Amino acid sequence: MEYNLPSEIVKDLNFGDDAKTRIIAGVNKLASAVKSTLGASGKCVIYEDGRGKPVITKDGVTVAQSVVLFDPVENIGATLIKEAASKTVKEAGDGTTTATVLAEALLNQAYSNLKDTSIRDIKQGIDTAVAKIIEYLDSIKIEVDNDMLTNVATISCNNDKALGAIIAEAYTTVGKDGVVLMEESDTEETYVDTVDGIQFDCGLTSPHFITNTDKQKAELDNPLVLICMSEIPNIRKVQSILEYVIKQNRSLLIVAPVAQQVKSALLMNKVKGNIKVNIIDLPGFGPTKKDTCEDLAILTGATLFNEELGDDLDAIKPEDLGEVEYSVTDDKNTIITTLEERTEDVAERIDQVARLVSDEKNDFFKKKLEQRLSMLSGSVGIINVGANSKVELKEKKDRVEDAIYATKAALKEGIVPGGGVALYNASQKIEPTNVGEKVLLDAIKSPFNTILANAGIFVDQDAVDHEGYGKNAITGERIDMVKHGIIDPVLVTKSALKNAVSVVSTIISADCVISNIRVNESS
Repeated sequence: MEYNLPSEIVKDLNFGDDAKTRIIAGVNKLASAVKSTLGASGKCVIYEDGRGKPVITKDGVTVAQSVVLFDPVENIGATLIKEAASKTVKEAGDGTTTATVLAEALLNQAYSNLKDTSIRDIKQGIDTAVAKIIEYLDSIKIEVDNDMLTNVATISCNNDKALGAIIAEAYTTVGKDGVVLMEESDTEETYVDTVDGIQFDCGLTSPHFITNTDKQKAELDNPLVLICMSEIPNIRKVQSILEYVIKQNRSLLIVAPVAQQVKSALLMNKVKGNIKVNIIDLPGFGPTKKDTCEDLAILTGATLFNEELGDDLDAIKPEDLGEVEYSVTDDKNTIITTLEERTEDVAERIDQVARLVSDEKNDFFKKKLEQRLSMLSGSVGIINVGANSKVELKEKKDRVEDAIYATKAALKEGIVPGGGVALYNASQKIEPTNVGEKVLLDAIKSPFNTILANAGIFVDQDAVDHEGYGKNAITGERIDMVKHGIIDPVLVTKSALKNAVSVVSTIISADCVISNIRVNESS
């Protein structure tokens, strides 16, 4: 006879109605915590982190991730709903709370109809309803102009108009192809920095290259650019190029790994005033380094040299050098301003990288591709987030991050009436043909109802008697949502819907839950 080893985890099994009841209980607990943050009148949630410190947030996904329930089956239910929220934030950057609210409503609606209808029929009906709802959302979406940007950002910042205006300012400045990033401010103020040109994370390789001592930066006007993937081992390899640069009375930006003796020789000549030069490392990381260097070569008009591919450094000619209007390097970054408007080669490269971004599933590589896209686009807006305390800073950064992604999503696919109105209107416009469709069409009313419930406003039919009309969660008055700036990115709404449906369809198919047995050490 064989016995379980002490190291093996003992499992508990739950079947049928018992399993379903406990899963629903877990989902309801999680959703109750998350949905309290939904809407302009949504509340903050205070949770205790792993070190026992209190954290205040209004970010739905942050609240969801903080929830771990003691009951194992309830926790499984809550964890599955977290998946809907997490996937939504990965796809659209926002909509986590909406996804959670939809999942809870749909799960309860589906379970209440399982006694009269088969699981297969309900799932098929839900799938057909999803297609109809998405078709409806696409039919009513509105392209975003600059006037709408502030409204989109404000809504995603939990109705913080000041933050919304700052984010809108950033996107207005950099344009549709530009990139907006977030950093912590050195002060208590929140503001936007706009980088004029192309920025990449290659800082000073030596303080001796600094030309502006006040700002501690290496600045070069109208420099020639040498880009080399392989190391420059000695000064003789680039001697002819250096002679050309000096003869033309130009400055030189070297983007390459260089041997110490080469750096020393160039530093000595720079200090003596013989040549204006700066050396920086190759941009990019690991497998992305080669692609990033190729991007830079296209931007500057330089020829990329790589001895591993058979290029000969001795054969570098003046025409292989690139040229930029201006370059400045500080301790962290280098910014260059290109000479002219985007060439066809650069535009083609941008399209190519944009396609790679949309196709990439790995978060790490997607981020690296987005960094390449920002470099190629030549427009970077940096939102510096400041606050009076670390607790406030964390909460503020969560909201700003959501708003950045939501604004980007709105620019990409357009907007629909916000406040849950678009989904509520879909439930009114679409006539259900089976139980599954009715289940989903009833469930998609929940975001609208939740927002008004959080505001303490009574939901009546007059609130949504016309398409695009709803109630202002702050004033309670009936308004045209789009005209009053209450809008949602259509990408966020569709992503929340799809992910909620995907998770719930999986849950209702299960009839057995196998969980780890918990031991209450306090008892």
